[in-house]
Amino acid sequence: MPASDAWNVLPHGPLEALAPNLWRVEGELPDMPLKRVMTVARRDDGSLLVHNAMALDETTMRALDARGQVTAVIVPNGFHRMDAPAYAARYPEAKFFAPNGSLGKVQLVVPRAASSEALVADASTGYEVLDGCGGQEGVLTVRSGDEVTLVLNDVVFNMPHVPGVKGFVLRHVTASSGGPRVSRVGRLFLVKDKRALGAHLERLAATPGLRRVIVSHHEVLAADPAASLRAVAASL
Repeated sequence: MPASDAWNVLPHGPLEALAPNLWRVEGELPDMPLKRVMTVARRDDGSLLVHNAMALDETTMRALDARGQVTAVIVPNGFHRMDAPAYAARYPEAKFFAPNGSLGKVQLVVPRAASSEALVADASTGYEVLDGCGGQEGVLTVRSGDEVTLVLNDVVFNMPHVPGVKGFVLRHVTASSGGPRVSRVGRLFLVKDKRALGAHLERLAATPGLRRVIVSHHEVLAADPAASLRAVAASL
């Protein structure tokens, strides 16, 4: 679906609490088994930072707004712009950010978007651009007490295999399904330097207190997130 300022709600799950300052919503995409994920983090000042914004039904949006004021939205790359204009219209005072390598595409639909370098970190949240991806993607860090959550986008998928023709394509053509991995599409369009990206993933795996890794397509890496990141790094 093209980016639009219309509030187009697709089927989605609830606002799932992962920590006192962290929530996740998983939703559907039209005509495909690929799931998408929105992450919400509460910053130190009580405001909300949204990563990979999704238009949600009004009940869920009221639940979101009850947790704080949306003041920052990260559009994680140029392929994840679908609902960004709708959020820009709904939250006219919110600031929008994107990695420099994706900023031009994001500004086509949200002209006020700024470089992710302008997003000021606090004790709870921080954002950095990933090495080896041409500046197109980054990683959001969310601290919840002693626990740390990392939020990635397209550079790592964690999608189970699904049946049918579309499942065959995702498994054998795009290599998107089958556990934590860099998909074939990611390798073609995002990964510019395998060694640099692998080294960055290794550093992220060594994050003290790492509790989970959220990805923008499908399941959270929660069982052993450090080992999962190291395995993805080794596969490059």
